[in-house]
Amino acid sequence: MGGSRLKSHASAGNRVTDKTSVSLSSLSKAMSLDESDDQAVPISPVKSHGSTGNLLQDINDSAEATEPAFRRRANTFSHMPSSREQPKQIIAETPSFPKPKLMRYHSVSTDTPHKQNDYESRPSPGRETNNSGNFVRVRRQSWRQQIFLRVASPQKGCESPCKMQDHCEGGDVTSWTSLVTTCNDSYLGAVAEERKRTSGELRDLWRKAILQQILLLRMEKENQKLQATESDLQNKRLKLDYEEITLCLKEVTLVWEKMLNVPSRSIVKFDMENIHMAMGQGVPRHHRGEIWKLLAEQHQLRYQLPAKQQPKNTPYQELLKQLTSQQHAILIDLGRTFPTHPYFTTQLGAGQLSLYNLLKAYSLLDPEVGYCQGLSFVAGILLLHMSEEDAFQMLKFLMYDMGLRRQYRPDMIILQIQMYQLSRLLHDYHRDLYCHFEENEISPSLYAAPWFLTVFASQFPLGFVARVFDMIFLQGSEVIFKVALSLLRSHKPLILQHESLESIIDFIKSTLPNLGLVQMEKTINQVFGMDLSKQLQAYEVEYHVLQDELIDSSPTMTENERLEKLEKNNNCLRKQNSDLLEELEVAHTKIESLEATVNTLLSNEGKLKQAIHTLELERAALLATVEEFHQQVPSSEHVSDNTF
Repeated sequence: MGGSRLKSHASAGNRVTDKTSVSLSSLSKAMSLDESDDQAVPISPVKSHGSTGNLLQDINDSAEATEPAFRRRANTFSHMPSSREQPKQIIAETPSFPKPKLMRYHSVSTDTPHKQNDYESRPSPGRETNNSGNFVRVRRQSWRQQIFLRVASPQKGCESPCKMQDHCEGGDVTSWTSLVTTCNDSYLGAVAEERKRTSGELRDLWRKAILQQILLLRMEKENQKLQATESDLQNKRLKLDYEEITLCLKEVTLVWEKMLNVPSRSIVKFDMENIHMAMGQGVPRHHRGEIWKLLAEQHQLRYQLPAKQQPKNTPYQELLKQLTSQQHAILIDLGRTFPTHPYFTTQLGAGQLSLYNLLKAYSLLDPEVGYCQGLSFVAGILLLHMSEEDAFQMLKFLMYDMGLRRQYRPDMIILQIQMYQLSRLLHDYHRDLYCHFEENEISPSLYAAPWFLTVFASQFPLGFVARVFDMIFLQGSEVIFKVALSLLRSHKPLILQHESLESIIDFIKSTLPNLGLVQMEKTINQVFGMDLSKQLQAYEVEYHVLQDELIDSSPTMTENERLEKLEKNNNCLRKQNSDLLEELEVAHTKIESLEATVNTLLSNEGKLKQAIHTLELERAALLATVEEFHQQVPSSEHVSDNTF
């Protein structure tokens, strides 16, 4: 029973109805007529299998099968079915080539093959009626067509995606030419031309496109600005990545911000006592660069350099375009400057490039100094708190107005004088420490030369160095002596415990810079209360006198050697004389400014005296009126008593 059923199904699967073959042959004929003469549709020997509808119902309604050898290829949009009963002319036109046999694959239809479709005579949504009133069955779409219709987008001008309807009951099929004429914009046909837009529509489209492009450009600019601000903020965080020593309170920060926000502050003289008080209470780290600029402006308002001593006013950008002979020395020291700080660690990164530009510009501005080892640390501290151009201006201020450039001259005479001055300070104020250094043959140049050349930046923490720079901008270069003396005094007991040169130098270079926050703050507070200006001037004169005596007392020197030394000393004295003249001019300007302040104070005093005199007269008049009132009060009381 089961075997006969399988056989019947197999024989039924190899047959199709005559109606289907006739309809497909008519379609293939119409399609072959519409196509070009150069390309003829190849005729397939396979019978049609549309994979639509119910196969069992078609088998029951069909007649005998003509040739059950092969099945026709499925009906799709890309390959229309063709019949074997084509004219011989078309067969002769087509190129002959061997074709492989097509194997049958069971394709899944839209309906389940085991479920018989019910085509009843009553009207239903899936059926249509012809002109005679008979119901016509509409052929269902294959699964390939449904996939295609889901994927493909419908073309304009075609109301439906070329639904192919097969009137099986009537025996006639819609021809391919009629389909092409009714649906010119089908998926296989050419796309119809779009409706031409009016000038107003085109103008609106252009306006919309231009507005969108402008919006995109604005967004790109805003993104670039945002990235620039983010990079600036990131660089600022990297720059200020150090631990603050003196924590600045909100009240002190408000005082500094009030001074910074004064309009046209570069021409306004602030009260220096208020600045000293604010400086002693701390400086906010994020405002430190602006505060240094404020202090420089206040110093230049009070003490102006003579015209001969002022540097050239060459713009920073023009200096960057020039070449310097100090380029090799600068490049070597870039990697040695703050090697552990994240802003300067990247080789030829943003920090090192800014440092190179700053040092190059100054070497071109000041050819006498050019570049000296140690100057890179001073420039690096400035770059951590401000931009390149501002750092260049502040470096000029420190070198010229504060006198730091003297110690960077090629002869290094001022550095020798500074070492002598430090030894004399130790001799006068800390005799036991001085004797301990002398016993171990330790000169100040072994440990203090980096302190002066780098302003403590090469060995000490950045928070401590920043506070030293705060005081240098306020008080001048003698702050370096104060800090050095305070450090040696605070660590004197520990230094005296070491008994050899190596251990003492190692302690001063390694242990001494690793101070605690409390000790650093204590050192800074001690510096505020020290005044060494008179002693330093006396020690400098003493150095020159001793140098002259040493030259005169040497018996083994020949006359030529003495002449050479005298010439050298004469040149040195000329330089010193010029320096002293500069200092004298600066002192004269200070005196003039002080005299001006005295005159203003005297005028204010006279005004105050006049105000006091007028107030005294008013007071006397008021006292007289009070006495008159007192005299009238008892008489009025006596009159009232008599009335009662």
